[in-house]
Amino acid sequence: MPSGWRGGYSPTRQAVAIYLRDLPTPPRSVPLRPIISVAGLTKTYASGFQALKGIDLEIRPGEIFALLGPNGAGKTTLINIVCGLVNPTSGVVTADGHDVVRDFRAARSKIGLVPQELATEMFESVVDTISFSRGLFGKPRNPGYIEKVLRDLSLWDKRDAKVMTLSGGMKRRVLIAKALAHEPRILFLDEPTAGVDVELRRAMWEMVRALRQSGVTVILTTHYIEEAEEMADRIGVISRGQLIVVEDKAALMQKLGSKQLVLHLQTPLAGIPPNLAAFPLLLSNDGRELVYTFDAKAQHSGIAQLLRGLADQGIDFKDLQTNESSLEEIFVTLVKSHQ
Repeated sequence: MPSGWRGGYSPTRQAVAIYLRDLPTPPRSVPLRPIISVAGLTKTYASGFQALKGIDLEIRPGEIFALLGPNGAGKTTLINIVCGLVNPTSGVVTADGHDVVRDFRAARSKIGLVPQELATEMFESVVDTISFSRGLFGKPRNPGYIEKVLRDLSLWDKRDAKVMTLSGGMKRRVLIAKALAHEPRILFLDEPTAGVDVELRRAMWEMVRALRQSGVTVILTTHYIEEAEEMADRIGVISRGQLIVVEDKAALMQKLGSKQLVLHLQTPLAGIPPNLAAFPLLLSNDGRELVYTFDAKAQHSGIAQLLRGLADQGIDFKDLQTNESSLEEIFVTLVKSHQ
């Protein structure tokens, strides 16, 4: 009860209404500013090749964003422009509110980049090369933070080892540690698991999730579609320098995915009966399986009508299963449709 109402006093509804009316209005929720904003971005090289054609993209704080595309699609060019390594031909790019051209020092200080190539000082120790990377951004020495980064990446035991003595997977972890040394808010991973084994790849997936939990926004390019399917919150597909789709992963798979009903038949069929020709059916496994493809988001799947049609034809099945389109199949379909 408010302090102005003494014990024993029971306020009327009108008094309560007036009290509530006079309370300060809570602030409205303000949409989070994109941590990366790309508007009208183009890049044409001196040869005349147009690598990027009017890219518009906003990346949300704290998300894992996967950028997919075939070789030569413009993924690395886009990343290099955001990171200040390549100058755009036109357009505006901001990182955490800083223009990457006009205010490049502040913008670059917010970004960590893990490139595809293993490029690091091979004769330095692990801890020295990480500390040096931190110093390049004008950050004061912080041995405690460096230790935390190395422990998180399972590199602490190798801190005094020369980089040249490490395995390929460990060297890639060193690149990630270098990118994190100056405490960036944005981390770019360009093909982060290229050339590493399955076990290490999954360990790195867990590391990326942990980074996101700590507030770091992660943008990755990858040729492993399963990597994007496993980790990403949103997917962007780029083809021939154009961003052809940006969508939440679940929504993308629901919108563009299809489902298949696979019926395992009691008796193989030589062909699809004419009375069932209206259904999108396919025989497989030497006529032992009947595959029905349908739209997962449609109001009516047509499965009930199909099953009635099968019963009318005396076609029995012993088992059935459903399959959904994978992100890889959706990606291939999108890229082919844009060619």
